[in-house]
Amino acid sequence: MRTRQIVSLIVLALAGCATAHDEGVEAVDLAPIIQSSFRARGQAGLDRLEQTEMQRACSRAQPDLLPADLKRHLEREALESVRYPDDGHWLGDWKRGEQIAQSGVGLQFSDKPEAPRGGNCYACHQLSGTEIAFGTIGPPLYRYRERNDQGIDSLRRTWARIWNAHAFNACSLMPRFGDGGILTPDQIRDLMALLFDPESPVNR
Repeated sequence: MRTRQIVSLIVLALAGCATAHDEGVEAVDLAPIIQSSFRARGQAGLDRLEQTEMQRACSRAQPDLLPADLKRHLEREALESVRYPDDGHWLGDWKRGEQIAQSGVGLQFSDKPEAPRGGNCYACHQLSGTEIAFGTIGPPLYRYRERNDQGIDSLRRTWARIWNAHAFNACSLMPRFGDGGILTPDQIRDLMALLFDPESPVNR
């Protein structure tokens, strides 16, 4: 199937979903259309099309219309998935953390699987006061230390957000960096240092 045809089908299907939502008509199943347009290439396999329970629920309902009990269930499961540091070592090297936050490398078919992955954090968040361009999908992280104390509760909450942000918002757009195996625990420590170290550009 040609790309133009696929795009047209998806647009029509989405229009059908909108109508279904308004009028109670059964929604169009997009899965076969999406699957037909992807091909495994390098490390980007078809397994990426397999949705978790949370992803399926959020695909079926608008985030603000997700049933409250289902939302609580998904958030509780996401929080239970978080693996905190066993040794109590929360902060790594903020300089490495800055490199991770500014890098979008990793998981693309053209990337080497063994290469260190980035977090691409700047694409959604403001990280410092000197950045010329940054994303606004997520809240600004500039001056993070000033807005969050350095107690254990704050450290645990921040770690959990990086590990699996769905623990706080079931249909969050933020990647599941730890739970999804995107970043290693050591890389998350480095990002934690970027957020909490007073010498990092986030806090200067």
